[in-house]
Amino acid sequence: MRDAMLTALGWVEIAFEGETLTACRLTDAPAPAERTAFSARALREIGEYLAGERRTFDLPTAAAGTAFQQRVWAELRRIPYGGTATYGEIARRIGSPGAARAVGQACGRNPIWLVVPCHRVIGADGSLTGYEGGVDVKRRLLELEQGY
Repeated sequence: MRDAMLTALGWVEIAFEGETLTACRLTDAPAPAERTAFSARALREIGEYLAGERRTFDLPTAAAGTAFQQRVWAELRRIPYGGTATYGEIARRIGSPGAARAVGQACGRNPIWLVVPCHRVIGADGSLTGYEGGVDVKRRLLELEQGY
């Protein structure tokens, strides 16, 4: 099922199964809404996060991915609100020190951005590298968190 809401970043669309979030993305044309109590809760939490009122999410999630991607996504959730980590740091933390590029690819395939905060991953030189919603959105999210 899907639901969506308009935010300052544009339309945020979620996909969910029962009471589990399976995807979250920016879109120009959201699918017709299928509002449930869970989707209302998920969108409320996302709205609170984007308004600077929430630092963590309390949503059950399930994303399809390889074992490597799952390890990366689990590690992304450990980056604290307002913090950052490099692709290389994430690779070392998951026991694959030479896999910084693969970490970047896993971040790019993260279907639950915001909730699984791939925007907190930056280049080794501190640069803001690619992001699902674009580097401008990544910058805005990091600025939001650092202004708390």
